[in-house]
Amino acid sequence: MRKTALASAAVLTATLLLTGCGADDGGSGDAMSDQTSSSQEQSEDMGEDMGEDMTEDMGGEARTGTFEGLNDKAVAGTVEVSDSEIVLSGYSSDEGPDLHIYLTNGTDEAAVAAGTQIDAVAFDEASQTFALDGVDVAGYDTVVIHCDKAKAVFGAAPLA
Repeated sequence: MRKTALASAAVLTATLLLTGCGADDGGSGDAMSDQTSSSQEQSEDMGEDMGEDMTEDMGGEARTGTFEGLNDKAVAGTVEVSDSEIVLSGYSSDEGPDLHIYLTNGTDEAAVAAGTQIDAVAFDEASQTFALDGVDVAGYDTVVIHCDKAKAVFGAAPLA
């Protein structure tokens, strides 16, 4: 009977953690979306002002990947990683109040812990760009969308 009670408690705890990441956190997602949109608009404006395609100025050989959802979460879209930035295109994710983008070597919690956190990511912004100031991308093979609050990987894109 004690084993059953402990197992039930463990399942309940895991469910609450994953559910907590899917719940709205009092609107903090909107502020994150506004901040990401502002950064994206500034990036686009800079490219237009310079009269050149920003992808030409990304430095080094860019690697790309396609997101797949993990742990019963939905994540879709593509990612392009260069020496200077990460660009998400056609991106969407299940909602989470504490979603972040990471460069990792794998998709488990140990890989996320050993990886490099880049920034907060909006679940509902199809196009997002993240600067990689001082990050050596050569040592990573995966881009992960992670809910830091629940310590759960939502999805990942292996880089080629």
